[in-house]
Amino acid sequence: MIMKRVNLMRFVLFLITFTMVVNTASATMNVVVITDPTGKDPNGVAAGSQSWQNNMFQSTFILSQTKHFCVLSGGEGNATPRLAAIVSALNVMENGGTPAQAATVANGFSQIRVMVGSATEGAAVGGYFDADVVIVSPNGTITITPYNGGLAILPAGDKGAIIHLLNTQGNPQYGTADAVRLQTAEMMGEMIRDGYPATAVLAAAFNNVATNAGEKHGGGGLNLVSELTTGDMFTPPELNTTGFNMNDPFEKVSPNGWSVGFPEADNYQTSPIDGTNLTTVYAYQALESAITVTVNSTTVYTYGTDAPGIAETTQEIVQASVEKYGYSSTSIATSINKAIGNGLLVGVNYVEPMDINVNQNQRAVGVYYTPLQGNKSAPAWKLPISSSILSDLGNIQTAIGLILVILVLFRSTLISSFLKRK
Repeated sequence: MIMKRVNLMRFVLFLITFTMVVNTASATMNVVVITDPTGKDPNGVAAGSQSWQNNMFQSTFILSQTKHFCVLSGGEGNATPRLAAIVSALNVMENGGTPAQAATVANGFSQIRVMVGSATEGAAVGGYFDADVVIVSPNGTITITPYNGGLAILPAGDKGAIIHLLNTQGNPQYGTADAVRLQTAEMMGEMIRDGYPATAVLAAAFNNVATNAGEKHGGGGLNLVSELTTGDMFTPPELNTTGFNMNDPFEKVSPNGWSVGFPEADNYQTSPIDGTNLTTVYAYQALESAITVTVNSTTVYTYGTDAPGIAETTQEIVQASVEKYGYSSTSIATSINKAIGNGLLVGVNYVEPMDINVNQNQRAVGVYYTPLQGNKSAPAWKLPISSSILSDLGNIQTAIGLILVILVLFRSTLISSFLKRK
């Protein structure tokens, strides 16, 4: 979810209404990772949540794109107090407070947890939690401190991480949380010390917790510096169901950027575009890719349609086109139209170069789609000859067909007549 100041009350009303129609849920793993406390590294601060529970879109992870902070929540208390704690924390941060000041509001609510991270102001967790705080000193020394409730802080200016982890009742791996939390904290400390970006550290934490503690359902991740989020990539498509297993295969990807998600991916071994072999990508790896900015990364915005899969597929197509042909609106339009023709993009019409807005300086591309009318899944074929010619050819074919039928029906009479003439 993306939080802006003007939408705060709308967001609150939405969550209150939402909790009236779905079962309550909470995250059992919250993580904030800071590898560059200055906020200059585009991948230097990341955060995310996952759980064994249902409805992980309620876990809640909120990203402020204007002030570069996040609010993660959870706990075993009721949904309404959790919403109130979230709103209080958001108000603190929106009004210039620190993560510690925002997180500590959770202590005013029963069994509620709030974790807050900032691109430049550190991180903190307050309320009901079992967490380890990791601090990596400039000389490479790793310090891990356990906390149980109250307030735990990763100070501004320090590299490190905060991880909260408990097991959910009913999880087959119940009882593993304490050991896995420490193990994950140690792993994150080593990765931070060794220079890995926060997005990679976060993905590794997701995988380790999902595999060894069973708190594995997305959830999702955030890049606080570059304003990126996995959105609903891993959250359940239906209410009161679990999200995607973060240590399961998520999709298959070709070198040219084409991809297909599981379970449909089981039907593909090579790319239908160029026949190249496909690589299996696990969900935690897809999370890292979605929120990591690279030198060749291109941010893609789609407009005109909210159809499922369009934004993700367009991102991959545009990325592949840019890598091969550069920031050419004509080449991007050609690649998109090829995908539409091959059935990779469904429910949208062909595009023209004028529908592609390119900003090379910011490595951004906007694609403006026109949805198909009449519930059509694919646009009409683009044929090299006009429909009138096809109509004439059809009429000729029909005439030839009638002549053939006449010849078949009267072949004996025609043959007899021919023999008599001989």
